[in-house]
Amino acid sequence: MRHLLFSKSQRQLPLRLLSALAVTSCLITGLQTATWAQNGLPGFTLFSGVKSENQLPFRLDFGGQANSWDRYNLRIPANKMKLAAAQFAVTYPNYYKGTFDPKKIEVRVKGKAVPLSEVKWDKEGGVIEIFPQEPVPAGTKVELVFSNVQNPAFGGTYYFNCQILSPGDVPLLRYLGSWILTIG
Repeated sequence: MRHLLFSKSQRQLPLRLLSALAVTSCLITGLQTATWAQNGLPGFTLFSGVKSENQLPFRLDFGGQANSWDRYNLRIPANKMKLAAAQFAVTYPNYYKGTFDPKKIEVRVKGKAVPLSEVKWDKEGGVIEIFPQEPVPAGTKVELVFSNVQNPAFGGTYYFNCQILSPGDVPLLRYLGSWILTIG
């Protein structure tokens, strides 16, 4: 008798609210997962043109949002550092319109910053050259930390390539791999 007092649409109202809540929860969870994905290490990349063994791990501390400030943690695994490094060169495409602060770039070995003798940023050439005071030993895990980065105003995918120069080596940079950054 009690259910006869309520119309069919009134009885379905709690069901509709529950459905709307479930859909909203899924959307929020999906958005949060997408944000976490950029802050973590890169996942599987299809059709990048870079072999998976040449893709280097990274983390964007502030989410990689277009036209905002960020910190790039560009990692080089120990197995990639087969030679000591007297210089690191990070190249990026000419369509990347972000800015870097050379005074806020550091090299970390085993989590500790190593002293640098110089950091050069060639804006026109699209390269950042980093010179540690002492060569970074072979077989060590390295992290290049770029703080105070102004991300480009427009999002996109940017290939940052890592090369090193070994001490006493013929002055040719050797390719270690690429970081595939997505901004925006």
